[in-house]
Amino acid sequence: MHLHILGIAGTFMGGIAAIAKAAGHRVTGSDRNVYPPMSTQLEGLGIELVQGYDAGQLDLNPDVVVVGNALSRGMPVVEAMLNRGMAYVSGPQWLAEQVLHGRHVIAVAGTHGKTTTSSMLAWILERTGLEPGFLIGGVPDNFGITARLGRAPYFVIEADEYDTAFFDKRAKFVHYRPRTALLNNLEFDHADIYADVAAIRRQFNQLLRCVPGDGRVITNGADANLAETLRAGCWTPVETFGVDEDAADWRVHLETGSDCASFALSCRGGQLGRVEWSLLGRHNALNAAAAIAAAAAVGVPPAQSIRALGEFRGVKRRMEIRGVAMGVTVYDDFAHHPTAIDTTLRGLRAHVGDAPITAILELRSNTMKLGALKEQLAASLAAADRCWFYTPPDLGWDLPAAVRALGAKAEFAAGVDALAAGIAAQARPGDHLLVMSNGGFGGLHEKLLALLRAREAS
Repeated sequence: MHLHILGIAGTFMGGIAAIAKAAGHRVTGSDRNVYPPMSTQLEGLGIELVQGYDAGQLDLNPDVVVVGNALSRGMPVVEAMLNRGMAYVSGPQWLAEQVLHGRHVIAVAGTHGKTTTSSMLAWILERTGLEPGFLIGGVPDNFGITARLGRAPYFVIEADEYDTAFFDKRAKFVHYRPRTALLNNLEFDHADIYADVAAIRRQFNQLLRCVPGDGRVITNGADANLAETLRAGCWTPVETFGVDEDAADWRVHLETGSDCASFALSCRGGQLGRVEWSLLGRHNALNAAAAIAAAAAVGVPPAQSIRALGEFRGVKRRMEIRGVAMGVTVYDDFAHHPTAIDTTLRGLRAHVGDAPITAILELRSNTMKLGALKEQLAASLAAADRCWFYTPPDLGWDLPAAVRALGAKAEFAAGVDALAAGIAAQARPGDHLLVMSNGGFGGLHEKLLALLRAREAS
């Protein structure tokens, strides 16, 4: 079968392309902007790409058009597809029908931590010889790819609550029908499609309605929104995870001031062992507990999961060190929601102690561009010593006013080059520059490193 994928450069749709190719299908696709890591992955698979969304690409005459949720009515390719009466399907529906049906799906949902937790879980199953399939919204360093078909029965999927397609406004994850569902947390996000957090809770409850009674739900026991979601209806055994003070089944035991590069884990009062790994932060320790609990639900002994996590190398763009120049460390992180910004900064602070941290933000997500969470932004940056903000002309709200509480430690630049120049001029040996964006940020990381290397050489 020939699939033509619209929006193929998105991490999810690119993952579908990789899985479809592995399943023996001919795959072509199009997108407006194709950049790493998806461009590299697609090129390596030999998938033919078309730039843009013109109608002419449909002359390839695919058997089915797989439509990403970035596509909308009015786009030439969409109008031509409908006018020609071509067969079309959303990415989540194609995946559910052609790949997930008949497999034990482990879905990882939540506002934060989906990518990292999915990656941990896939690696645990891989390290224990189960060879799972997976589709993850990032590149786990242990695999180097975002998706693979894998060997039945297990399939790990990052279960996104964003809508499915222009013709299907349900959350993507409703299509997956997991047997094991992992719920990390639930906050307001995606302000472009959800009016409030109650609307998101309803979608999460729709997910729970699809989990069978002999399956398992693993949930954050301290999250009030998840608790309310469960009260609205759950027909599956539930296990909880949390930290010492939480009345949870699976507990992380944290030491005061720890950067969480090492922590103990217990289950219902029984000590399981100690995770020793390369990741940082309380949030990642909780992600680990959730992954270990989900793996146990499919028969993996916790001791094996703990050993596997000792070899887990993280995920690209999640506190990834992009380079060190002039004694300055430059990190890349995907954080763009205030809660993620706060937890990421706290994790780095616990690791580096009193060393100076500069937080650098591009407010690129739809939620942040709409200003829906602007009141929380200043507080989320409390752990940083300095803050730099990229201020594009089309932001639509007054960013300096929103973060006025930061005072003199907040600075702004309207262009990426000016941003890089200002940050590099301030940087001193021993500084940590944390770049946070859910996009490419105009190559800021490499610009910073180049300027720092030039200073070092001069």
